[in-house]
Amino acid sequence: MSETLTPVLNDIDRDLDNALERLFAWLRIASISTDPAYAGQCRTAASWLEGTLTALGFETSVEETSLHPVVLAHRPKPGAPHVLFYGHYDVQPVDPIDLWTTKEPFVPRLVEADGTKRIVARGASDDKGQVMTFVEACRAHLAMNGDLPVGVTLLIEGAEENGSQGLPEWVAQNRERLKADVALVCDTGMWDRQTPQITTSLRGLAYFEVKVTCADRDLHSGFFGGAAANPIHVLSKILAALHDEDGRVTLPGFYDGVREPPAELLEQWRGLGLTAEKFLGPIGLKEPAGERGRLPIELIQSRPACDVNGIIGGYTGEGTKTVIASQASAKVSFRLVDDQDPEQIAATFEAFVRARVPADCTVEVICYKGSRAVALPYDMPQLDAAKRALAEEWGREAVAVGTGGSIPIVGDFKRLLGLDTLLIGFGLDDDRIHSPNEKYELASFHKGTRSWARILQALADARG
Repeated sequence: MSETLTPVLNDIDRDLDNALERLFAWLRIASISTDPAYAGQCRTAASWLEGTLTALGFETSVEETSLHPVVLAHRPKPGAPHVLFYGHYDVQPVDPIDLWTTKEPFVPRLVEADGTKRIVARGASDDKGQVMTFVEACRAHLAMNGDLPVGVTLLIEGAEENGSQGLPEWVAQNRERLKADVALVCDTGMWDRQTPQITTSLRGLAYFEVKVTCADRDLHSGFFGGAAANPIHVLSKILAALHDEDGRVTLPGFYDGVREPPAELLEQWRGLGLTAEKFLGPIGLKEPAGERGRLPIELIQSRPACDVNGIIGGYTGEGTKTVIASQASAKVSFRLVDDQDPEQIAATFEAFVRARVPADCTVEVICYKGSRAVALPYDMPQLDAAKRALAEEWGREAVAVGTGGSIPIVGDFKRLLGLDTLLIGFGLDDDRIHSPNEKYELASFHKGTRSWARILQALADARG
């Protein structure tokens, strides 16, 4: 262990109670971004963080966006690598309030349950607690060594829970101020309570609404059934045609740009033991529904997918109504990987749909904004450094896997800043983010802080 790192880790251990008090002060601010009534609280949360970072020696400012302000903080270190750390200070609404055990979501508490100590409050895990692990790691380095191992910029936004409104535009306008070698995000989770995880890829998204119209009005099925085109039938055939018998998506060229993972990585995934029974059993299922012959972990992170998210058409009320609907619609999403292009997917999907609509029926295909997938290079030196640091802290190798969801800002960092992003978080599956009684394990906060202290040092050492 580095001689400069040992006192930093010891300081984190000694100062844990004070670190909790600092976190609790931030958690008491009800920074709900989706409700205009809390706009003032969002600004207060930004100001609190500005003061905290300024006191640590960062050059800090609160800057306006089209919604809530961002906090931008700089502490350069010439000759050393520079990192851009991203997080958010806004939180989800607390409803339903009756399901909170104390009815006070913004009065943080340290409680013990199932043998573990937990910080309970809205924002404890998503994302104030996670952000503060990084801030506290910086605090310890500065306290013990008078400087950070690397140059650091923090970008903490206030509208992530509201779709990051205004942030991409702000990032595009401030490219020069956000220059770095790599981006860091602490808004993800652990593989399990003892095993750290680095998220190495995020699937992209293409989303559509399809509306099929046949007759100019709803029809009596006794008079017209069997003769008039039924838009629900037309739409059902289109949706059914999107997959073949082996679960593959049938759009022409859909798999262009999709790469197979290296054999050694696939073997690591097999070793994780995420069987279909373990993954699907808790939700009442047994058999994977995607491409045949694929591991469950492949299906949810490294393979593309198509899902119908909703269908509307005809009479759905109580009792019976013998009607042939005039119109039927469906919502359809595609999760994308590797080099799949959402614009190309959109063009192919629309052609696929239109080719299957009868000549005397019409169709409207609405394409919503899509996003490309994001993936780290397998040989990225910063990834190796972070994995080593996490292994030293947790006593076991960090799991490097992708996730099926999308985090648009990570794509924006790549598109606008040319930065790859290490997503390293310490949340757990049962942290109840977005739900009543949100919590963050004390161990997640403590060891997460120690982990960031190690990672910052490892990134500095990797340059040498």
